[in-house]
Amino acid sequence: MVPLRRHRLAYLSAAGWHEVLARAWDGEARACLSHWASEQLPLVVTRQHPAGEGAAAAPIALGLPAPLRWGRRRLALQVAREALLCFDEFPRAAEAGRLLPRPLRAAWRALDAGLGALHAGARVYGSHGWQLLSGLDYLHPGSDVDLWIAVDDVAHADAVARALQDFAGSQRVRLDGELVFPDGAAVAWREWHAWRGGRTRRLLVKRLDGATLAEPDPMSGFRVRDGAVA
Repeated sequence: MVPLRRHRLAYLSAAGWHEVLARAWDGEARACLSHWASEQLPLVVTRQHPAGEGAAAAPIALGLPAPLRWGRRRLALQVAREALLCFDEFPRAAEAGRLLPRPLRAAWRALDAGLGALHAGARVYGSHGWQLLSGLDYLHPGSDVDLWIAVDDVAHADAVARALQDFAGSQRVRLDGELVFPDGAAVAWREWHAWRGGRTRRLLVKRLDGATLAEPDPMSGFRVRDGAVA
C-alpha cells in the first residue's frame, strides 16, 4: 500500500462509496458526497491517529472541502483500508496558470520554470487544486494559491523558499503552501523563510499524526537533523 502523506489524494472503490453514502448525512453533505461518488472524484488524506498497536488496521481519515455549490463545507470521514482503490497527487503547479488572471500567467510560468530548475516538484492544492480536479467552482475573490513542494533537505528548502518569496513579493496574488521534507514533515514556506532568517523563534512542523513546534538550537542557530527540521 502506498504510504499515507499529507496532501495525498485517495480514490474510493465502488464498495467504499456505497458504505460512505449509507451513513447518516444531512441533505447538503449527502448531495456533495453523491456527486463525488458518481464522478469518481478523490478525497484527501488528513490527520491520522498516532501510530501504535493496531494502527495497521485502523480506518483512514479523509477529507473533502466542498465547492461553493455546497457552502465550502469541510467534510470529514473515516474509511476502512479495504475501501481505498488507489492514490494520486494534486495537479502540477503549471496547470493552475489557466485559472489565474491573464496578467499573472507569464510570471507564473516563470515561477514554475524556476522551481523546475531547482528540481522542486510543485503541486497545487486548495481552491485552485480542487477546481482543477473537479471542474466545479471553488475560487472566490479572496482565494490564495496553495502549493505543496517536495524538498530534499534544508538547503533545498531555503532555495525554494527564496524563489517563492521573490514571486510573492512582486505579484498581486497571495501565494501560500508548504514545503514537504522526505520524512513527511511539512512547514509553511513563509514561516520557514522567516524562521531561517531569524525573524521568528518558532516554526510549526506538521506531520501526518499531528504538529509540533521547532525552536532554534543555541549552537547551530536552527535545529535540523538529517536534512530535515527536528
